[in-house]
Amino acid sequence: MSNVEAHPPEVVCGAEGPAAHAIEVISPRDVPLGGPRAMTVRRTLPQRTRSLIGAWCFLDHYGPDDVSVSGGMDVPPHPHTGLQTASWLFTGEIEHRDSLGVHAMVRPGELNLMTAGRGICHSEVSTPSTTVLHGTQLWIALPEAHRDGPRDFAHYVPDPVRAGRLTARVFLGGLLGSESPVRTATPLLGAELLLPVGASAEFTVEPAFEHGLMVDAGAVDLCGTVLERADLGFAAAGRPTLRITNLAEVPARMLLLGGPPFGEEIVMWWNFVGRSHEDIAAYREEWQQHSPRFGAVQGYGGHEPASHAPASIERLPAPPLPHARITPRRNR
Repeated sequence: MSNVEAHPPEVVCGAEGPAAHAIEVISPRDVPLGGPRAMTVRRTLPQRTRSLIGAWCFLDHYGPDDVSVSGGMDVPPHPHTGLQTASWLFTGEIEHRDSLGVHAMVRPGELNLMTAGRGICHSEVSTPSTTVLHGTQLWIALPEAHRDGPRDFAHYVPDPVRAGRLTARVFLGGLLGSESPVRTATPLLGAELLLPVGASAEFTVEPAFEHGLMVDAGAVDLCGTVLERADLGFAAAGRPTLRITNLAEVPARMLLLGGPPFGEEIVMWWNFVGRSHEDIAAYREEWQQHSPRFGAVQGYGGHEPASHAPASIERLPAPPLPHARITPRRNR
């Protein structure tokens, strides 16, 4: 998914000091994805208070969205550098095409992990059979040794695993004895968790990881802190276990993300991850000039436009750079 804000913020992220023991609650902000019938997403990362959890640097949460009202998802070809995109759906289906030549579907409970490396472009369109669209889009910052690497794409369907009344689908890393075979450039955890009404679960996690728990449905208590729907609870590194209790009258569904604190500064603006203002300016110029760095998407057609709506554009133009130099922004 593209970050298509008209004036996207610049973000510089880096490692922080000693772990705190309180759970930090991060509330999302609403961001329209553009167009007369724009989907609105709830953006949890990056925020002014926190820019990364491990190498996870971006989290959009959207839906349940009635596509007959919103028009669904239609994101024309757009670029990425220095990151991986992880698509995880709860309901609906999205058609993915990229400049590596991959044509794939994003479906509930299935991970699609695209590696941009030096540069890639892709499009995302909800399919005609989709009536309700509901899911997340996540980005992972690539470390210096991998950020200029080749394009790649991986698909994985994790089996559910159970520990007591907790059910998990582990799509990256390991949890509850389940290990994803998908390789990542830094250690990571990504899992969907389900917890029935009135249930609690305590489970072991990697203490060197910081963790984020995003609530998709219901409300939960995470280690003594209440998280409402769409909240992200941040737990600093140093915890050997996490405890979750479902406080709602409906089953709780959550996304658990984790990784060791990212030890490098990155600059993130629009769809690019780099290391400096100059990196970002160069990437933007290359995209505008149709540089081979990003390649081209074949077969993108977008949605059939309604009689009152404009046809899909061929590719997303980059927004203007900010007037000021992009400056560091760190986790608080």
